[in-house]
Amino acid sequence: MNGIRLIVGLGNPGGEYSRTRHNAGFWFLDALATELGARLGTDSKLHAENGKVIVGGQPVWLLKPGAFMNRSGLAVTAAQRYFKIAPEETLVAHDDLDLPTGTVRLKFDGGHGGQNGLRDIIAQLGHGQFHRLRLGIGHPGHKDQVTPWVLGRPGQDDEKRIRGAVERALQEVPALVSGEFERAMRQLHSAK
Repeated sequence: MNGIRLIVGLGNPGGEYSRTRHNAGFWFLDALATELGARLGTDSKLHAENGKVIVGGQPVWLLKPGAFMNRSGLAVTAAQRYFKIAPEETLVAHDDLDLPTGTVRLKFDGGHGGQNGLRDIIAQLGHGQFHRLRLGIGHPGHKDQVTPWVLGRPGQDDEKRIRGAVERALQEVPALVSGEFERAMRQLHSAK
């Protein structure tokens, strides 16, 4: 399997959403851009902010969709077409209610699990055959509390856990770019 050539962070644009749980994918992408010295610029044809970095000698595109979460697929598919990147060479970082806060998991293919960004990407592609970096934000306990939970800011301890998950995931980016998915998965899934 080819390595990752496009890394997407999911979130909602705007300052009022920047520190919310739902923007964990943006947190990851911003941290990655900072670590690699990338400057993200707005590109209207891609409906996103994007930038190019080199990881292990390989060019990799970073993408932050500019529309709200439930319209993320437009930017992802536009970038895949424009840069000629296959869905299976794409990694989408997103918040995940089904994982305990601070957990990080890798997955390839599957459904959207109720995550609206993934739902739109799958709808635009017609399948789910792309890699996901799942950043656990925990569950509020009842389905009626999900919307205020994901759109709310985590407490200090939870934010620290989520940022810790982001840091662990950053360490595995070189393995993902080189196609060493099993190795990256072992590292992330065995972390305490």
